[in-house]
Amino acid sequence: MENINIIDFESGFIKNFNVLQERHLSDLKDYFYYQEDVEKILIKEDPLIYKVYETKYELPGSLSYAVTEIEPGKVGPEYYFTKGHFHSKSAAEIYIIFQGEGILLLQNRSGDKKTYNMFRGAIINVEPDFAHRSINTGKEKLIFLAIYQSDAGHDYESIKEKGFSFLVIDRNGPTLIKNPKY
Repeated sequence: MENINIIDFESGFIKNFNVLQERHLSDLKDYFYYQEDVEKILIKEDPLIYKVYETKYELPGSLSYAVTEIEPGKVGPEYYFTKGHFHSKSAAEIYIIFQGEGILLLQNRSGDKKTYNMFRGAIINVEPDFAHRSINTGKEKLIFLAIYQSDAGHDYESIKEKGFSFLVIDRNGPTLIKNPKY
């Protein structure tokens, strides 16, 4: 009998994951707009922004999945977020939110954008050909499961160059503003 994987729905932890990614502010410094605030923080510390516990399969046609935990916090007025990426090939993704509050920002290469509220119990379909970034706008960890085609690939460089056309900042709560660098 094959072993199955188990997710703890309270913590979002996957037992038997095979890849762990930890992203600190130093890994994301070029993705944040408020560079002066990044530098001020990095002088003192290099905070953990998020972790991804991934169970990746290499067989053609298979699905992989990952649990992402984004810490609460901000760089200046900008909330903590994931790098964001396009898939290397046209592929959808499903998000199931376990804990916390946030915004899922989507954008295609033409600049069309969509946003979704992320909250416990939400199920979100990330359409093919849309870059996606998850943003923690709450006071606790934002934890969600992502299910995606194993061979979808990740294009982070396109996002690193220009970012998304909008930023999510704290102006008495989460507010979308145009990204001046875009």
